[in-house]
Amino acid sequence: MAESAHERDEDAVSRFVERFAGELADAGMQRMAARVFAALLASDSGSLTSAELAERLQISPAAVSGAIRYLSQVHMVGRERDPGSRRDRYRLHNELWYETFTRRDQLLSRWESTLRDGAASLGPGTPAGERVAETAAFFEFLQGEMLSMMDRWRAYQAARREALAATPATAEPGLAGSEAAGSETAAIAGSEGLASETAAGTHPRATAIREG
Repeated sequence: MAESAHERDEDAVSRFVERFAGELADAGMQRMAARVFAALLASDSGSLTSAELAERLQISPAAVSGAIRYLSQVHMVGRERDPGSRRDRYRLHNELWYETFTRRDQLLSRWESTLRDGAASLGPGTPAGERVAETAAFFEFLQGEMLSMMDRWRAYQAARREALAATPATAEPGLAGSEAAGSETAAIAGSEGLASETAAGTHPRATAIREG
């Protein structure tokens, strides 16, 4: 599928894709999945076929397949088929950030419940019980903050779209939009590491709790 009419500096776009993919990989995402996600993010249509991804990233169809499998499992991309064609097209979800944070909230809720059960089993007066209970309280706090943040995002998103609709487009809108959206994805990927470190007791907050 062709990109939109505005002229793109493909070298600059390629550098952005590789740079952002590297940041996602540093935050814990699989490297090839990060490259495929960044390529989709940088496409004006938000969707590409396996062949298009392989060509843009200079990777094998098998590598594309593995990356798409991972991104599908974490609900970051969806699959569709062009009308009258047998080719699959991979697309970013329209409400990617909302869906991602909603699933993180559900995950944190399950972790909190399990941790509270664990704290009860360990005993509320024991050091281990207190440590696990404090971790459960942190996840409870984090859930509330995430919901509040999504409310603020909705308000910000509506105001931003209204402002953009009233303002003539500036240079390189596709790339600028990709960079803005990309920073949020890095934050989401980083939150996976935060949650994992906290659950394992290796995050600074959890370490302070344990030492306290």
